[in-house]
Amino acid sequence: MTVELPSAWRSSPRRVLVTGCGGFLGSSLTDALLAGGHDVVGVDCFTDYYDPARKRRNLSDALLNPGFRLLEADLNDLDLSDVLADRQVCFHMAAQAGVRASWGREFDIYLAYNIRATQNLLEAMLQLDRADGESRCLVYSSSSSVYGNQPTYPVVETSYLQPFSPYGVTKLAAEHLCGLYAENFGLRTTSLRYFTVYGPRQRPDMAFQKFLEAARAGQPWKIYGDGSQTRDFTFVADALRANLLAADSPRRGAVYNVGGGSRIALRDALAILRDRAVAHGLADDIQIEYGDRVEGDVIHTYADGQLARDELGFAAGVSLEDGLDAQVRWNMRGEPAA
Repeated sequence: MTVELPSAWRSSPRRVLVTGCGGFLGSSLTDALLAGGHDVVGVDCFTDYYDPARKRRNLSDALLNPGFRLLEADLNDLDLSDVLADRQVCFHMAAQAGVRASWGREFDIYLAYNIRATQNLLEAMLQLDRADGESRCLVYSSSSSVYGNQPTYPVVETSYLQPFSPYGVTKLAAEHLCGLYAENFGLRTTSLRYFTVYGPRQRPDMAFQKFLEAARAGQPWKIYGDGSQTRDFTFVADALRANLLAADSPRRGAVYNVGGGSRIALRDALAILRDRAVAHGLADDIQIEYGDRVEGDVIHTYADGQLARDELGFAAGVSLEDGLDAQVRWNMRGEPAA
């Protein structure tokens, strides 16, 4: 997968920190930055939310690149002042993912990885900026989960925020922390609210990847709900480009929607996915089974992307048809996390 770097990221190399560097977004951004000649330090603690071996395979190319250094550690255990000292930009993508897993006793994990780790990063950046007079930038990976269910769509950044899951609550709390450090101390932070990112290396618990792996195994696709729920799907290369543009935003504490630019019912998206899977020979036929909705799953998502267009120059460029075709072709390689 090729990510087109904005012109500002093609002019001179930068020193970058990517947290969650082994994950879906983090590893894809790491590879794109290294391909552009940038110096990357990656941090990942390889949690077992899904098989850590997949994340390690995501980094197989990066580990061969002399411009990459991996720190295998929890952000809450690191001396982040030391890690950030020579970094110009931090893309903070590390988080405990998953709406459905965030209920009950697991919530403590979300507090540690999603909120406390973010505060530790912000505090370290603040102390370093004060000490050396530099102005480091942090781009935070937030989520459309902060919106919950809304009365009208598309949602704008000023829509009332009402997360519908504990996961969404933690993403919003960390987003607020970024805003607070920007407003109180002038820290350069930007938060990006992703709308259902998909594509090569997608996590195995996310819908499209889960369905494609089921197709390869000859299993039916099991849908939570009747498939009428709608989503604004965003191809991974578009989401990464938004991150790079956000790193050069002059606004401090800004928040932007990052969406794919259209809204589609899940059953219609799956019809496209099934067509692509059959066309590429991933499966001969795919059966779909419908079940009950799951607590915490919102009914609709749809981003108003005007603010990101106006202030970042960002607009999604990959259609759902092309993006799904790319994800199916990647799965055809036979190694989902390669």
